[in-house]
Amino acid sequence: MISNEIIEEIKKKANIVDIISSYIPLTKKGRNYFGLCPFHDDHSPSMSVSPEKNIYTCFVCGATGNAITFVMNYENVSYLEALKILANKLGITLNIKETYKKKDNYDHLYEIYDFSNKFYQNNLNTSSGHEAREYLKNRGIDEDIIKEFKIGLALSYDKSLTKLLIQKGYKEQDLVDIGLTNKNDYGYQDLFVNRIMFPLWNTEGKIIGYSGRIYNNEDTAKYINTKETIIFKKGLNLYNYHRAKNVVRSSGSVIIMEGFMDVIRAYSVGIKNVVATMGTALTPEQAQLVKKLSHNVILCFDGDKAGNKATFACGNELLNIGINPKVVRLESNLDPDEYIIKFGVKKFNEKLNNCISFLDFKLNYYKEGKNLNNNEDLTQYINEIITEIKGIDDEILRELTLKKISEEINISFETLMSKLFNEINRDMENLRNETLNNFPEMPDEEQNFYMPEFKPKKANKKIVVKPVVGNKYDKAEKTILYFLLTDKEMSYKLENSLPYLPTKICRFLAHEIMYFVKKYDTIAISDFLNYLDSKTELVNLVGEILNSKDKNIYSQEEIPDCIAVLKEYNLKNEMDRLNALLKSETDLEKKIELANRIMSLKMGVENNERNQNV
Repeated sequence: MISNEIIEEIKKKANIVDIISSYIPLTKKGRNYFGLCPFHDDHSPSMSVSPEKNIYTCFVCGATGNAITFVMNYENVSYLEALKILANKLGITLNIKETYKKKDNYDHLYEIYDFSNKFYQNNLNTSSGHEAREYLKNRGIDEDIIKEFKIGLALSYDKSLTKLLIQKGYKEQDLVDIGLTNKNDYGYQDLFVNRIMFPLWNTEGKIIGYSGRIYNNEDTAKYINTKETIIFKKGLNLYNYHRAKNVVRSSGSVIIMEGFMDVIRAYSVGIKNVVATMGTALTPEQAQLVKKLSHNVILCFDGDKAGNKATFACGNELLNIGINPKVVRLESNLDPDEYIIKFGVKKFNEKLNNCISFLDFKLNYYKEGKNLNNNEDLTQYINEIITEIKGIDDEILRELTLKKISEEINISFETLMSKLFNEINRDMENLRNETLNNFPEMPDEEQNFYMPEFKPKKANKKIVVKPVVGNKYDKAEKTILYFLLTDKEMSYKLENSLPYLPTKICRFLAHEIMYFVKKYDTIAISDFLNYLDSKTELVNLVGEILNSKDKNIYSQEEIPDCIAVLKEYNLKNEMDRLNALLKSETDLEKKIELANRIMSLKMGVENNERNQNV
């Protein structure tokens, strides 16, 4: 553990501007510093860093925190690891005993793989490995790359590794469960035989599986890969992630490929900010791993039809989490490994430096297999394009794309724009109906608080969407939370008089603020965010409230009105509860009692509203 004294020393010495500027460029504007937010696809500096408050805030995605939380989120590490990184940057010595290191339940399985890898590497360096070494040499994989990627060799004897592991005391069933050994009628045998062995790592750099490749032209499967096991989940890992994450921080971008050989080839020619999906579709978990590396993503998959399909699926998965990738397409159906061998690294770097946008890729992708001179194919293409353009928020890009398509297919811009309007209106109407169905008892006058109203203009005008407006209860609780976050005296004033807040997360935040103020007699935002630690939803809510566009018009004179509004909410809520009881009650005396209580509450609501209007 790290003592509280050391933690306080780290927090005191950690100048947030210095820490964040070691990761991203910052520019001073007035009293604060600004930079591109690394936590979303930022093109215009939206992250503000305040040296006075010792916090950072993003006005777009709401990311908020102090130096410690920034390092945690940027480096994708735990609180303890972030403290270690900061201590190293600040020259503070941490005496952390290894006894405090958390024991992994699967350590013995990682040990098995570590031993197996040493065994395979040793095999490659023996006389039995001569043919395999020659094969790798002919493929342009030299000794340095063999050592870097810990490439080894499984011999033709099918019990060599299994026998050795059992002799060392490892359980046969563990060897079977993690995919190194098979059990058949003849006992336990090695799964990988007579293959060049490429280790697969998890995000922490531990070997969790293998891909074994033939090298002597035997008539068998080209690759055998480790099956899914308790430690090997292909969809939760990316090949080379543990190496690439350090390089990506300096290069600013990450390249996603399909196969591990593509990565090894790129790495061998100096392109090291690369990871691979291992030939599978990008999973949501893998997409999140990519997002933690960088928002500047390049997709470079195989140049064939399957590669196009994989690029399309991968790009859409990234779009779902706010990353708009760029795309490299390779001609002649080549994969990156083959392309670099055939054309060289210079030509490949030219490809990387001249990526196309994912939107342009998709416009071309939708054309595949279609004859645009055929009315049915053309109609399908237009429908697909309109669906795509509906998701574009940038009005200029939307208009430019429609004009480009209009010229290509010889259909008027106005016709395409009109179809786009109709599609958007239909979607908005469906959304409105769905929303109203979810709020069947909502009064008509409150429905507009939840549903945006779309008003189409003429084809050559901007599309105007009326923003969603929060209801008065939402405004009241956010106003009170704002003053609780900015004035510790407000916590003491409202300690015994704060009404029940309508939103669960707001209630939690109010409780945490009051507890923090009572314990520390301060509401320093940096320290409070540090106190919240991993409560991400609460941290995000703090950022949302502090970055609210309405914060400059907040006034403490509003507090009594806000309390009155929230009391009104509580009264109405209780009335709804009693009305529900009244409907189901059969006893006449109890029904009269409930009706009297409802009338009393109704008078309270009317008086409350009357006082608000005074």
